[in-house]
Amino acid sequence: MGDARIRLGMVGGGKDAMIGAVHRIAARIDGRFDLVAGALSSTPGKSRESGAALGLPAERTYDDFRQMAVAEAARADGIEAVAIVTPNHVHAPAAEAFLAHGIHVICDKPLAASQTDAEVMARAVADSGALFVLTHTYTGYPMIRHARQAVSRGELGALRIVQVEYAQSWLTDAVESRGLKQAQWRIDPARSGAGGAIADIGTHAYHLARFVTGLGGAELAADLTSFGARRTLDDNAHVLLRFQGGARGMLWCSQVAPGCENGLRLRVYGDTGGLSWAQEDPDVLWVTHHGEATRRIVRGGPGAGDAAAAVSRVPAGHPEGYLEGFATLYSEAAGAIRAVRSGIPAADAMGDLPGIAAGLEGMAFIRACVVSAERNAAWVKV
Repeated sequence: MGDARIRLGMVGGGKDAMIGAVHRIAARIDGRFDLVAGALSSTPGKSRESGAALGLPAERTYDDFRQMAVAEAARADGIEAVAIVTPNHVHAPAAEAFLAHGIHVICDKPLAASQTDAEVMARAVADSGALFVLTHTYTGYPMIRHARQAVSRGELGALRIVQVEYAQSWLTDAVESRGLKQAQWRIDPARSGAGGAIADIGTHAYHLARFVTGLGGAELAADLTSFGARRTLDDNAHVLLRFQGGARGMLWCSQVAPGCENGLRLRVYGDTGGLSWAQEDPDVLWVTHHGEATRRIVRGGPGAGDAAAAVSRVPAGHPEGYLEGFATLYSEAAGAIRAVRSGIPAADAMGDLPGIAAGLEGMAFIRACVVSAERNAAWVKV
């Protein structure tokens, strides 16, 4: 197979689905994948219409993902990997269908809509021997890789404080009542699961903090609020965290914060230094060593380490962000697929990629937050 592009399928992501277009762009950026098949909507007519718009062959545009899994597995030129970009409740059955045929899975987060579904997915991954990649996009940003490297090298000393927030405004008013599908499924427990904002963006914040610091979450106390009228799932969350080893943390996520677009921020402080990063200025990391002036480290500039350079594509001053971060995960997934082709076990091929373990951690985080909130912000073990 050499360096031939990997044949990719997609479940969901059809007409008017923002995240499907993002995945397709990300898969193309580094030239590692070709999209060749899809079950792009739960509505067969929309799936076929979307497939035609994307230039997919009619015979490889399917009415449902189960039909697609069987048909593609039977083809000599069938897909090698599938991207699952659906509402949360479809993740488990779709992943299970493809993993059963040894097809690698690249799945949106959170892992699933329920703990039962998450366990089904974990068993399917273990049984298949195929790769399972969870698209925690922000782990692909160069300066996040630099931050992780700095922490792992002990440049901040013993970690004490972790603060992470993810604030948006798009659910400030009742956009779900005006037919916005992205809002409708996210506030529906049957499709989203037990968490609202805490599942949608809180899991991103929690995983980012874990990815950079390496700290395990020991316990948390969560206050989940639904400010939107008639919403049963949270649209705002405040969470206190006690990490293993004694570090303390705070996580705030909100989708009802006017003026905030995609305000993901991370601050980490140890006994000898600290760092700060904001997704809306992703090429910059602020680093302070105690008693010294704060340094502004720029991707591609002096002080940026080899971990950042390894996932950078353009010179400093040319911003890299969301699409490129997504592309990094796809590129690393391609590398992992090629490693598996050569006989390396899937678990050993994953590298820095978030996988099933990260997904299960995210589900445990959601569950702990929901239980804590039900107990009036009582401390709950993760």
